[in-house]
Amino acid sequence: MALFLREDDIALVLRMSEVITAVEDVFRQQGLGKVVNRPRQRVSTEGTILHVMSAAVPALGVMGLKAYSSARGGTRFLAMLYSTETGDLLAVMEANRLGQIRTGAASAVATKYLARPDAGSVGIIGTGWQARSQLVAVASVRPIALVKCYGRDERRRTAFADEMIQELGAEVAAVDSAEEAVEGTDIIITATSSRSPVIFGSWLQPGLHVNAIGSNWGDRRELDADAIGRARRIVVDDLEQAKVESGDLIGAVEEGAIDWTRVVELGPIVAGIIPGRTSESEISLFESQGIALEDVAAMKLAYDRAREMGVGEPFRKNDGIMGEGDKGITYEPKRGR
Repeated sequence: MALFLREDDIALVLRMSEVITAVEDVFRQQGLGKVVNRPRQRVSTEGTILHVMSAAVPALGVMGLKAYSSARGGTRFLAMLYSTETGDLLAVMEANRLGQIRTGAASAVATKYLARPDAGSVGIIGTGWQARSQLVAVASVRPIALVKCYGRDERRRTAFADEMIQELGAEVAAVDSAEEAVEGTDIIITATSSRSPVIFGSWLQPGLHVNAIGSNWGDRRELDADAIGRARRIVVDDLEQAKVESGDLIGAVEEGAIDWTRVVELGPIVAGIIPGRTSESEISLFESQGIALEDVAAMKLAYDRAREMGVGEPFRKNDGIMGEGDKGITYEPKRGR
């Protein structure tokens, strides 16, 4: 019987460490050519956008899709998980929290393979919804003792710093500029919605690793072309999707700082087919667009944990309404919720 998982259910069943492991494994499968990923497709009308992305992971026995709508009133996420063996619907999930966690997990995987092993400090630009899971995830794979955070709103960045001190048990300081956040740190995270660069090449010192997660639109940029050009290893989660969505890389290619032959996918690095970091001094960059493979990996984990824990609300077959043999389903909420 299919399950319906709400946001609170997702928060209950998913643990960052487990999602990191699941996402790492699906990237390994990607590197070996054993998965199918379809880049995000967008349909725009006046004032609204529908985004749809899908993937299949045969080794896990699942395939799925995530769809979400964006409008002035906010963004609404819904995901569906199916069996690759029977085609049956396994689960429907509210997917805002799921997306936040899997995006953090992808950055953790990239950091594991690209950042220096002793990297112990982070500078983060952006203090919103995605920033929290980014820090928690990165701190899961590196010994983070210091975080410097910058956001345009002084009160929000101070509140964010206070919150993350409790979350990480590390020193977290709110600073007054993006450049100050970058200075002297080992790992940089950009988690903004900026249309113009917030990180510049002249700020980047040898040995840095950068996770750029905020820009998945062709007309948005968090890093200038010089910053992109200084990276020895430029990594994406999906090259086909990056060529459409990564404003950072699209801009750098247009300005002649790089060409697409310098860009590689994370999957082959995780699979050991190509190297990640090759020296202590090189600058590495992970451009995260957020891909359906990550969602499907997190969805399968959420589904398995929900069944183990007895979490979620059942669907039932449409007895007497659909024809015999039809597997149509209706939502049957639990009472009292």
